[in-house]
Amino acid sequence: MRGRNLVGLNLRRLRVERDISQERLAFDSGVDRSYLGGMERGEENPTVDILDKVAFTLAVPIGQLFAETEGEVAKGLKRGRKSAAR
Repeated sequence: MRGRNLVGLNLRRLRVERDISQERLAFDSGVDRSYLGGMERGEENPTVDILDKVAFTLAVPIGQLFAETEGEVAKGLKRGRKSAAR
């Protein structure tokens, strides 16, 4: 798996586990929301400084963004926005 995709998968997994929206994580991290979305999709190549900000906000060591995971992790993550009823 490409490094960008691995970081994106872990970033999204950690964010969803903590029930944090992209908007909230982006705001709290000081990162643009569309850039954060691109990171999750593996389209952006973030600097170590950005990864450090996001990891700090998620309260995880930066190394967790690079943790090898089984392919099954992504199955439980829904695409798109949360419904307004939530």
